Amino acid sequence: MKTIGLSTLFYLFFIPVSWSQQLNQRPNELKIKRTTEKIKLDGILDELSWIASDSAYDFYQNFPSDTSLAIAQTTVYILYDDENIYVSAKMYRPPTANKYITPSLRRDFRGESNDSFSVVFDTFQDKTNGTLFGINPFGVRREGLITSGGNARNSYSLDWDNKWQGMARIDDDCWVAEMAIPFNTLRYNEGEKEWNLNFYRVDSHFAEKSTWAPIPRNLSIISMATFQKLIWDQPTSKKGANISIIPYASAGTNKDYLNNLDAQNNNGIGFDLKYGISSGLNLDLTVNPDFSQVEVDEQVTNLDRFEIFFPEKRQFFLENADLFGNSGNRTTRPFFSRRIGIASDPSTGLTVQNQIPFGLRLSGKVSQNTRVGLLNMQGASDKDIEQPGINYTVATMQQKIFNRSNLGFILVNKQPFKLDLGDSISQQASNQTAGIDFNLLSADNKWSGNLFSHHSFDKQQPDEAYAMGMSLNYNIQNWKWDLSSQRIGAGYNPEVGYVRRTDIFQASSTIQYSFFPLSSLIQSHGPGFDIDLITRSGIGFIDWDTNLMYKIKHKSSASFDIRLRRQFTHLMDDFDPSGTDGLALKSDEEFTYNFIIASFVSDARKKLFFTIKTNSGNYFNGSRINLNSSVGIRYQPFGATSLDVTYNNIKLPRPYSSSQLYLIGPKFDFTFTKKLFWTTYVQYNSQIENLNINSRIQWRFKPVSDIYLVYTDNYFAYNDDSSIFEIGRVKSRALTFKITYWLNL
Repeated sequence: MKTIGLSTLFYLFFIPVSWSQQLNQRPNELKIKRTTEKIKLDGILDELSWIASDSAYDFYQNFPSDTSLAIAQTTVYILYDDENIYVSAKMYRPPTANKYITPSLRRDFRGESNDSFSVVFDTFQDKTNGTLFGINPFGVRREGLITSGGNARNSYSLDWDNKWQGMARIDDDCWVAEMAIPFNTLRYNEGEKEWNLNFYRVDSHFAEKSTWAPIPRNLSIISMATFQKLIWDQPTSKKGANISIIPYASAGTNKDYLNNLDAQNNNGIGFDLKYGISSGLNLDLTVNPDFSQVEVDEQVTNLDRFEIFFPEKRQFFLENADLFGNSGNRTTRPFFSRRIGIASDPSTGLTVQNQIPFGLRLSGKVSQNTRVGLLNMQGASDKDIEQPGINYTVATMQQKIFNRSNLGFILVNKQPFKLDLGDSISQQASNQTAGIDFNLLSADNKWSGNLFSHHSFDKQQPDEAYAMGMSLNYNIQNWKWDLSSQRIGAGYNPEVGYVRRTDIFQASSTIQYSFFPLSSLIQSHGPGFDIDLITRSGIGFIDWDTNLMYKIKHKSSASFDIRLRRQFTHLMDDFDPSGTDGLALKSDEEFTYNFIIASFVSDARKKLFFTIKTNSGNYFNGSRINLNSSVGIRYQPFGATSLDVTYNNIKLPRPYSSSQLYLIGPKFDFTFTKKLFWTTYVQYNSQIENLNINSRIQWRFKPVSDIYLVYTDNYFAYNDDSSIFEIGRVKSRALTFKITYWLNL
């Protein structure tokens, strides 16, 4: 058993007591001063400007508690010059503490158990949209965008990349970070004397999350409602031309063995251009874009009756993505950017890539309270699959009202062109969607929600072409309550959007209570109740489920969730629940069944960590045993290996098909340095009898400038009685080389 040293006792008891006497004297603003001294990023704060700069200190806990100052304290300093904002920080901890944790040396790390320091800027002071820059003790950097005040699901994205510098150094009793963030990386209004900002830190030794601006523990650590003031000694100004060009060149070959086609060589050249029209408004232009470096989507076993939603990862679409893509709710979106750049091959029914000759996107703030967005992209025609050229246009505006709320407008147009096939002319109909959204965020963060009304315009489906809905969320220390409803008309058809299903009325509510016990192990626990009802006119209920829940959060960051669900399903179409294209249950059949949903997430601070989930019990007219597990081991700091396994054992009465479905996905992620990475996915999916291998080497030879080498294989894979799978002949194979270079003009 380990003994607790005197230094640790000092941190645990003496320091919080002494700091607690300063709670009412703590400053709630930070002054930023201009420096003419050259700041060297080396993790050694020996420049005189740092000594004269203002500092942020007395960080508060956000996890596991929120009623005291942090045990592992942090002090932050901030400066600026003509080009950059400089942020430095000292993250203190006892010399006897455990080693620092990092998942790897790869940029854009995440995880609540990894040591890190982050700064979030709210340059427009709306406490709704922020830009995050973070670093860990090993000098690994990340940057991301925060939307919806940091409160909504998926309101934090690390897929956005930009150019900035940062270094870190580890000392005996702390680690030190220095950042240089170019003004041209940020969007802001000129002539401002104040910004909002916050700093937060994750410390693995104490399993503690802390922030400079206090954030209650019932809220996310990126919640922006309590951000504090950054006071400029001079009004902000535009820092010269803000133009970046990112050219690329690619070469590759792919062969379709399935259809015995000759190998095709794919060579490409193109570029992206970023032009800061003003400090708050940015124009993105792309010419002949290529997205071959994007990681493959993680496959899933599809036992659902509806389309699976995969998030957008392409860089061109990410900045201000919420302005275009957050209208409606997560199951009803008038615009979904992943519709652009894909087409359907009518001979195979498969989705294929559709080339984009060019596109532009104007987005950002035109005033303190007004955001605008305009997107126009052209899809190329392809006679081989009878795909006409299609122009996509999205216009959107968002106007701030009240304290943190906003009113949004969106118009989406899909305009196909005529395609001459020689003996015939192909002409698709155009499609438009227009809508208005009200997004609520209260000043105290207790209330949030939205109200929307959308309408699609389609000659083939002119009637009941509407979608409307609302949600209201209440969140305080012990209680969380969510209420939502929506009505989707039978004719609603946003072809460039995402709609789970139409001709429904849906209402749902979730209420959760949390206890915060005085325990050395449990951070919070509590019961909950959830109900979801879906009806269709002329039929009545077509789906409903009720859930009794219990959630437990450990102070180690581990968690356990369980719910008992009773579900009703009225099938609207024939459906085979075995997922094997066997004999289908008939439409209009009804089923009521009970099952259990549970998950456990282990302490991610350990080198060996795991997640296990189950969704098991009655299943339509049979039963299902489901297991989802992920086990990872960290080779700190050089990467990790993980194994994801999904198993479904579905038993249905004869003559219906029973099945055993496997999805096995080992992943190897090695980061030899902070510039050289190798990632390999292997995904075996018994449902589609496919084994996919995707291996990618990435060399970041300059900031945000990369060389990629990507290899992809797909094989037939079969189940038999003697083994889980048997590899057959190859279906397709591809090799791609790509180089990108970020150049500031």
